[in-house]
Amino acid sequence: MKTELLLAAVIALSLNALAQTNSQTTGSVEPMDYTPTFHVIVTSRTTPAIKYQHRSGATKLDFAGTELMPQARGQAKVESKSGYIEIEVEFANLQKPTTFGNEYLTYILWAISPEGRAVNLGEVLVGDNHRSKLDVTTDLQAFALVVTAEPYYAVRQPSNVVVIENVIREDTKGTVEAVNAKYDLLERGGYIPTGYKFDPVILNSELPLEFFEARNALRIAQSEGAANYASDSYQHAVRLMDQADGYATRKHLDKKALIGVAREAVQTAEDARAITVKRIAQERQENERRAAAFAQARTQAEADAATRQKEQAQADQARAESAKAQAESDTARAQAARAQAELATASAQSEAAQAQSDSDRAKADLADSQAASATALAAARSDTEQARLAAQEAQLASQQAEADKAAMRTRLSEQLNSILQTRDSARGLIVSMSDVLFDTGEYSLKSGAREKLAKVAGILVAYPGLNIEVGGYTDNVGSDAMNQTLSENRAGSVRDYLVNQGVATASITSKGFGEGQPVATNDTASGRQQNRRVELVVSGEAIGSPVTTGSLR
Repeated sequence: MKTELLLAAVIALSLNALAQTNSQTTGSVEPMDYTPTFHVIVTSRTTPAIKYQHRSGATKLDFAGTELMPQARGQAKVESKSGYIEIEVEFANLQKPTTFGNEYLTYILWAISPEGRAVNLGEVLVGDNHRSKLDVTTDLQAFALVVTAEPYYAVRQPSNVVVIENVIREDTKGTVEAVNAKYDLLERGGYIPTGYKFDPVILNSELPLEFFEARNALRIAQSEGAANYASDSYQHAVRLMDQADGYATRKHLDKKALIGVAREAVQTAEDARAITVKRIAQERQENERRAAAFAQARTQAEADAATRQKEQAQADQARAESAKAQAESDTARAQAARAQAELATASAQSEAAQAQSDSDRAKADLADSQAASATALAAARSDTEQARLAAQEAQLASQQAEADKAAMRTRLSEQLNSILQTRDSARGLIVSMSDVLFDTGEYSLKSGAREKLAKVAGILVAYPGLNIEVGGYTDNVGSDAMNQTLSENRAGSVRDYLVNQGVATASITSKGFGEGQPVATNDTASGRQQNRRVELVVSGEAIGSPVTTGSLR
């Protein structure tokens, strides 16, 4: 029976090489041109575990087949000894492990602790009449027992091909409490990497099962990348496999020697695979650490740049305020000069009237008066010209102040546009944000949206006196009430986040407009996407845009 099982396993593994085997006398592992991507999918399973009392005597357990092999059954005798537990197991109705895939060549009995740690207790070989016996020990005091199909005997984690589980009997002794042992399993099919080619093997029914387990172990170690990450152990396993191939092709088969070398090859290949998995995990952790450090450095650089932009904006604001104060001072001086000129004109007119009234008394006095009047009038005209020049200087200063505001408006627009699309309008600077800020139908900001809004806030706080109006808009999908509420919530989320980032609460408002103000047609997907938006309207005297009241229209 065992010979038939081995022959079936060989045939299942070698269908693609059948035409080549008639002329071959030796076999070896075919090297791969590349290391295939080997994805391990881990699932979980729960099996009842039993906590045995120390030296509580022998007790019995039953075994029942799972949905993968419902006809399987078994019984175990469990006896607590001094420092260990002795287990005698007998199974019946076990089918060939290759039933579940060509990579499965044997069965393994596992002890699973309540914490989910799996311990390989030994290989379960299918004997005559589909029966098998196994006597093993374990140092665990509380455990569940399961049987899985595996590619070779030295695996360290059970596959999810669970064929038998223990069953707690009513007469089971020594049970203090029953706990559920939840443990991880390798996904079925995970031992065959994408693009793998089975190497030719010798169709020899006399070869033992251990020979083919060694081939599986070496294949799996190679697919994990052991040749790169555990080269010494992997090459040792290759040499052992070559030695096993030599035994297998001899005219007189030394089965005992072949089994010994094959089992050593299995253990060495499994060690190489375990080392590889550990080193790959370490490499991944190191890459993640480096990526995190890089991201932190980039974030710090962006924060430093925002700080510099803020300081530059504050300096520009200070210069603008100084220019405004100078213009106001020049205007005041021009007004004083104008008043002085008007006073001089009035005085000259008074003197002229006085001279006219005195003209009847004496012509000489009239001539003197006229000369004095002419002199005064010339002085008044000189003062009026000075007043006009002062008013012209004040007007130029006012124009310079407006130019500074326009420059500040342009600079603010460029800074905002480097982060989000910004356009200038009569209402002010309009910063547009598409619906990618939120998940569909939600109003919680995504992480990318928060990052951009944090940069926008850093710019806005650098310009005191600004007014920000947040408007939310939707497409026409859904009811009017739902869209109105969604637009209000999205606008409110943006407003609250900007306030949280330092924007003054008194300077920012929000309002939702629902689907009432589309900027494109709602008959197409692209049009609806344009209508789903949030807009910031930035205005204020500091950038030459007067503060207005009312809606965001």
